Amino acid sequence: MSKDDYNVYQGDDGQWRGKRQGASRASVTSSTQQGAFEQTRDLAQKRGSEVSIHRGDNGQIRAKHSYGNDPESTKG
Repeated sequence: MSKDDYNVYQGDDGQWRGKRQGASRASVTSSTQQGAFEQTRDLAQKRGSEVSIHRGDNGQIRAKHSYGNDPESTKG
């Protein structure tokens, strides 16, 4: 992950957060995972970065969405 990539995760207080890699605090907070993802997605699209969505129960990554940093597409 680059420093411009984002993570969506659930905090200890139950709130969902969108945070840029290496940042000290969240850029986005929401009561729902969908709300946090939508707001974080907008930030990632502006930077051409990636969003990793983490599960609320164990913190593992369940999905990744890339906006502009994909390698060149290959034939096949």
